[in-house]
Order: sequence, then structure tokens, then C-alpha cells
Amino acid sequence: MSVRILALVGSLRAGSHNRQLAEAAVKLAPAGAEIVLYEGLGDIPFYNEDIDVEGSVPAAAAKLREAAGTADAFLLFSPEYNGTIPAVLKNAIDWLSRPYGAGALAGKPVAVIGTAFGQYGGVWAQDEARKAAGIAGGKVVEDIKLSIPHSVTRFAETHPVDDAEVAAQLTEVVTRLQGQIGAATAA
Repeated sequence: MSVRILALVGSLRAGSHNRQLAEAAVKLAPAGAEIVLYEGLGDIPFYNEDIDVEGSVPAAAAKLREAAGTADAFLLFSPEYNGTIPAVLKNAIDWLSRPYGAGALAGKPVAVIGTAFGQYGGVWAQDEARKAAGIAGGKVVEDIKLSIPHSVTRFAETHPVDDAEVAAQLTEVVTRLQGQIGAATAA
């Protein structure tokens, strides 16, 4: 069974280590898993019920919902901004939580991983992303975690795909998330 995993990256910076981590996950995806790295989170307006009206949803938000609707699972990559989740990732989760009770995240497995400059690798932000995704209806896989500390030095000269330890950890994360997809549909 081939599965489609939508990757959302919470950093818009061109040289983002979380984006590089997502790129590595795409390259390392095991057989039967396709990871699609979503482009365009920065184009989506902040969530506002006044503009979330059937027939006139902003095009960027509709595009995200469409991509999410075709996904079997989600892999969120979160850096840590001032101890919490980046606004762009939270905004994506908010758009995907609607319509209430039937949003694109509803019932689908969600894993949150990432890297950050600090000594804990962004665990606070990743915990907040798990919380938000769960409240939005996603089936958060709490035991799939990967927080890579000291991103600025660790990935200064090495892309995550070329870091053997990170590559092995990413492969395990995706394989475990892939295994959750069948469990979610059987439940």
C-alpha cells in the first residue's frame, strides 16, 4: 500500500535547517511512502472566520486544504520561536482544523519533529504543535519524536541527509508514521 505524507515546515527561511530536515525525509522515505513537501505556507492569510466562507476561501488556504485532503498522514517540522510554535505552522493547523469536526487533519496520523539552535532541539515548540494538531482533530502519534539540538553548528556544513545518525532517525520516524496509517484507517 502506497501512502502519501504531507510535510509542513514551520520555517520560511530559505536556509532553514527544518526545511533541510524535510528535504532529507523526502529523499529517505521508505518504499511505499511518498512525502510531499508543501510549498506556500507563507502565502496563506492568518485564519479568520470572516474570510473562511464557502465559495470564497482564499486561494492559498484552499490549496493547502486540497493538498491535506489527499494526504494519509502529516509530518510537521517545527523550529522553536521564542519558546513556542512558529506562527506560520500554527496558522496552517488553524486552516486545516476547519470546518469544525471535518477538517483535513481529522483522524489522520500526525507526527511532529524538528531541529533548533538550543540544547533541547525545539521540544517546547514541538509539544505545542502536537497539542494544536490534536485539538484540530489530528491523531497525534505521541511516541514519534525527534528533536535535534544545536542545529546551527550541527548542520553548518552538513545537510541532514548526509548526517548518518539523523538519516537513520528520519527513516525510522517515517517508517513508524507509515505504520500508523493502516492503524488509523482500521480504528
